[in-house]
Amino acid sequence: MTPSPKGARGDLFDPACPTRRLLDRIGTKWTSMAVKVLADADPDEVRFAELQRRMPGVSQKMLSVTLQSLTRDGLVARRVEPTVPPKVHYRLTDLGRSLEVPLAALRSWAEENMPVIDRAAGVARE
Repeated sequence: MTPSPKGARGDLFDPACPTRRLLDRIGTKWTSMAVKVLADADPDEVRFAELQRRMPGVSQKMLSVTLQSLTRDGLVARRVEPTVPPKVHYRLTDLGRSLEVPLAALRSWAEENMPVIDRAAGVARE
């Protein structure tokens, strides 16, 4: 398959498609939760422990991996205070703030449609 011309839309079905790679990176529940917590705090920073407290069920390791990925991809900025132990703060970058818009739309769609999806799947909600 030949690469798409610059500026052209990708082919989601092509394993090399940038859209597919991006969805692999941002399509997790932990990424969505971290972006939401950081967006709610914006423009303030949030420390690691506070992020973990606001994200019930996330392990320290999974939160660390998620934040490393978001930082590597330029969605989150990380600031370390040189204290003992170090205090680590996170905030969304401009790019990260722009991601909150589509993630918020997806959360809204899910909240509206999960009862229908659960019924179709035969899932009992408690």
